Amino acid sequence: MSRIGNNPVAILEGVTVDVNDSLVTVKGKLGQLTQAFDTVGIKVEDGNVLVTRTADNKDHKAKHGLYRSLINNMIEGVSKGWTKELELVGVGYRASNQGQKLELALGFSHNIVLDIAPEVSIETISEKGKNPRIKLTSFDKQLVGQVAAKIRGFRSPEPYKGKGIKFVGEELRRKAGKSA
Repeated sequence: MSRIGNNPVAILEGVTVDVNDSLVTVKGKLGQLTQAFDTVGIKVEDGNVLVTRTADNKDHKAKHGLYRSLINNMIEGVSKGWTKELELVGVGYRASNQGQKLELALGFSHNIVLDIAPEVSIETISEKGKNPRIKLTSFDKQLVGQVAAKIRGFRSPEPYKGKGIKFVGEELRRKAGKSA
C-alpha cells in the first residue's frame, strides 16, 4: 500500500489542473507544466488531485507514489518556484553571467561558457571574503536540478580539501591526508 500515493495533493490558490487522456497540465502564475502518465488514474475533486492505482502489481505500485510526487512538485513549482544554490570553493574560482550565459573560471586553461535554458533564471553572487555563489530559480524542479547537476559536474568537490562546486548546505565527506 503506497503511503505517499494515497495522500491527496491540495491545489493551491491561482493554480489550475487539467487532466486529458494521459496528460496532466498545471498552470499557475509562474508558468505551465505538462506531464504524461500511465498505469494510474488521476482525478480532480474538491480542490484536490487524487492519484489511484489501476492494478496491484509492482510497476503500478511504484508509479503510484511517483506520479503523486511529480504532480505535487508541478503545483508547488508554478505557484512558488524552485531554487538551487551552488557554491564555488577554491582559490581563483569565479562565476559571472551575461543574461542566460554563465561563465565559470574553475582552474582550467580556459573558462567554461554555458548557455542556460530560458525557463531558468540565473544569478551570480560575489561578495568580498566569501565564496562565489550561483543561484538558479525556475518553476520546473526537474530542469533546475538538471542544470545544477551539470554545473556541479564541471568540477565536483574533491574529498581532501573540498575544492570544487558544491550545493549550499551540502556536507562533504572529507578524507585524512598523508600521515607523515
